[in-house]
Amino acid sequence: MKHGEAFVNGVRLHYVEEGSGPLVVLLHGFPDFWFSWRSQLPALAAMGFRVVAPDMRGYGESDKPAGTAAYRMDVLTTDIAELVKHLGEKKASVVGHDWGGAVAWSLPRYHPQLVERLVILNSPHPRAFRRELATSQQLFRSWYMFFFQLPVIPEMAIQLANFSPLERALTKLGGNLTPEELDQYRQAWKRPGALTAALNYYRAAFQLTAPRTPSRIETPTLLIWGEKDPALGVSLTEGLDKWVPNLKIEKLPNAGHWVHWDATATVNRLIGAFLSEGKAASKPPLRTRKRTRTRTPRAKPAPLVSGRRSAPRGRTGPKRRTRAPG
Repeated sequence: MKHGEAFVNGVRLHYVEEGSGPLVVLLHGFPDFWFSWRSQLPALAAMGFRVVAPDMRGYGESDKPAGTAAYRMDVLTTDIAELVKHLGEKKASVVGHDWGGAVAWSLPRYHPQLVERLVILNSPHPRAFRRELATSQQLFRSWYMFFFQLPVIPEMAIQLANFSPLERALTKLGGNLTPEELDQYRQAWKRPGALTAALNYYRAAFQLTAPRTPSRIETPTLLIWGEKDPALGVSLTEGLDKWVPNLKIEKLPNAGHWVHWDATATVNRLIGAFLSEGKAASKPPLRTRKRTRTRTPRAKPAPLVSGRRSAPRGRTGPKRRTRAPG
């Protein structure tokens, strides 16, 4: 893997890159950083893609601007659009999980020519989320989002508990992590401004001035859903045809919120197959050589002379045999 950085949209984004081929951008969620895609980067690179996983603004080694307005959806999507341009490409396929999925859902509205294909992992379409949030079941599941709206208190509670609420979220919702992997997450959370920046994603989403997300997405989209997600119900995958007509849904009954950790091999295969369809469709058709026949030109008929065809030039007519006198 190769580490790099890009200065885009007024911030510095750190990213990890591997492979060559059509560009695929992997967007992580909360409380993650590029390391979330550690199993997808080499797998997709081996399938013939150039895979880039950035630390989104506020996370990991990327800049962490102050203020809730710095984390509005129009700002977040512009980060990714300019990152694609920085990488020398005009279009990219985008894979997003959790908050990265929310950004991926919104990219076709703000930058409609940017996205080749979309892959969403356990992140609801915004219209479906608003619909389900009106139910008591999803409202109960999403209690933490309302707690994060409070100023200062969520940061204090998480820090006083030595980040154990975030650790429990990873281990409970995302499967087993080694002590070394958990330590990498702790180091990322302890960076100055990182915790407030991560919570500002939720705070910006609840602002009344936040731009609306697209109601209809024409981009070919694959939605992969771990059905054991305690935070997001499976009902969020239903009734999406009116908003995403070109949609394919894959539900994994034995996976949870971090579906790409719980069912790594299956998710890698699904993503690779879906993106390969787009790669095959973008190839120009093979040109077939035209078979050319060489024809021998026909001799032009001799002109008629007194009702008969004259002999060809250079000949005076057929030779006659003469008999010797007997």
